[in-house]
Amino acid sequence: MSWIIVILVAAAVAVLARIVVNVRKVREAETKDWDAKMIAHLRAQGGDPFQPYHVDFFFALPSEAACAQVQSALEADGFKVDTKSVPENADQGFSLHASKALRLSVPDMRDLTRRFSELASSAGGRYDGWAAAGNPQRFSV
Repeated sequence: MSWIIVILVAAAVAVLARIVVNVRKVREAETKDWDAKMIAHLRAQGGDPFQPYHVDFFFALPSEAACAQVQSALEADGFKVDTKSVPENADQGFSLHASKALRLSVPDMRDLTRRFSELASSAGGRYDGWAAAGNPQRFSV
């Protein structure tokens, strides 16, 4: 009789542990999808998903050569780029800012995040994400 109770308690603990692990995975996945959260936030503010937004992208890079490498790749895709030295940051001493008017969709922004992370990593730096103003960029004809 006591063995049955031990087995039932062990099974209950195993089930509870599995539930906790699955809930943590779901929460972690939700917090990792920064691009979807940013777009949802902009749309909740009344943003028009069919209009392009002025989007700013940020990179931290270790040298002027790394900045030139990333800048060249971004300008080839039509981004406006500016860089500045950040001497107080010893390991990533340069900041690169790129901007472009884009329509914001989750798949497109995820692709850019992946691509920019790889681009920054290949230059020895890191991609720090993007930001967009709450009002879409209006174009007149």
